[in-house]
Amino acid sequence: MNNAEELVADFIEMRRARETLKAEYEMEDAEMKDAMEQIKAALLAICTETNTNGLKTSSGTVTRQVKERFFCTDWDAFKNFIETEASIDLLDRRISQKNFKEFMEGREGLPVGINAMREYDIVIRKAPVSSTLV
Repeated sequence: MNNAEELVADFIEMRRARETLKAEYEMEDAEMKDAMEQIKAALLAICTETNTNGLKTSSGTVTRQVKERFFCTDWDAFKNFIETEASIDLLDRRISQKNFKEFMEGREGLPVGINAMREYDIVIRKAPVSSTLV
């Protein structure tokens, strides 16, 4: 199977099959996640009603805990806060790929402490369906 025509056709057929499998899985998974969320809500209600932070059953243990997340509503103000407090560690340590790529356009070399990884990849697109005019 070294023929590019066959390889591309096989690839596209496999991609379609994977898309079908993935769609089926995602639908079933969403239904199961919804059912699990309903169970969690019922257990949370039991903990709230009984004013407890946990339950033990023969099947397992339930623990009620506070989940706390922070989000930013004003990035400019938060950036100023980070600079004023010298608290860069309040941010996640990852590079915005899109912004960094734009920043590096027209520049030579990488800043100290930065490496780049480049590799070839193959992109395969389905041939357009030919339409015949009547």
